[in-house]
Amino acid sequence: MASAQGHTSAQLAAKPVIDFDRFRPTRSSIRARKRRNALMTGLIALSFVVALIPLISVLWVSLSKGLKRLNWDFLTHNMSGVVGGNPTATGGHGGILHAIIGTLEVTAGAMIISVPIGVMCAVFLVEYASGGRMARAISLLVDVMSGIPSIVAGLFAFSMFAALVGPSTVNGFSGSVALSLLMIPTVVKTSEDMLRIVPGDLREAAYALGVTKQRTITKIVLRTALPGIVSGVILAIARVIGETAPLLIASGFIASTNPNLFSGRMTTLPVYVYNEYSQGLAVCGPGSPAGCVAGIRMERAWAAALALIVVVLVLNLLGRLVSKVFSVQEK
Repeated sequence: MASAQGHTSAQLAAKPVIDFDRFRPTRSSIRARKRRNALMTGLIALSFVVALIPLISVLWVSLSKGLKRLNWDFLTHNMSGVVGGNPTATGGHGGILHAIIGTLEVTAGAMIISVPIGVMCAVFLVEYASGGRMARAISLLVDVMSGIPSIVAGLFAFSMFAALVGPSTVNGFSGSVALSLLMIPTVVKTSEDMLRIVPGDLREAAYALGVTKQRTITKIVLRTALPGIVSGVILAIARVIGETAPLLIASGFIASTNPNLFSGRMTTLPVYVYNEYSQGLAVCGPGSPAGCVAGIRMERAWAAALALIVVVLVLNLLGRLVSKVFSVQEK
């Protein structure tokens, strides 16, 4: 026993003593750290301000130039009977009612096509494919689709409907198909990322309780990932709702209101803005009636752009509400 105690005492005596005072920061190093911290904080704040400048500038210009023409008459009338810069019988100068209806219907059609396909594709990649050949092939195709130019999507939809229905077929649903080609990659990628961050413990706990895989995915995994999936859908909508080129080809332009998504040309807000901007100044000569506005087309373009921003904002708020209502409540 005495030998063992002596051996332990010898080991303790041989243990090296660390001089922690050598690693204690000096006053100069502490001041240097504070300076670097203040510098990085300032750079981050400056980057945030620089990132906000374009957004604030766009909002300011849209508000300053769009509010002049954005009124009730502008929102409740279409362009039927509007000639040049002359006022209409109601005292206005035409409106965007037909473009608002067209935008909502075409975007809703694209959502109905894209969201189920995108979410189910993400579920297959995360829950079933397990990194196999088919999963890699699907991921490659999704990456390729995300880089397709929007005009190509419009040409594809126009060609497909021309082959299936008949030559020169142009309607709102054709525009929905074109937009869905642009929405699906975003929905797949964001849904896949959200499903991958759901903890595996939730799945294992459900399987341990005897819950089937299909019920585990629909009742636990998808509900847990719902806020992120909704955010991805909102991002996809924000991307496609401002597209002009594919809708010019697939849906066309019409001055009157067309509520039928599956028949006839349909105007959307981006196409309306482009059409007004491309026509330039209206003619207000000596024989023009009182109230003729030469720059009415640019005013209508800015007002329609502001209305488009408001529509995107409302859809964002609606998406947040849906995410909050249907997500898993934390207790």
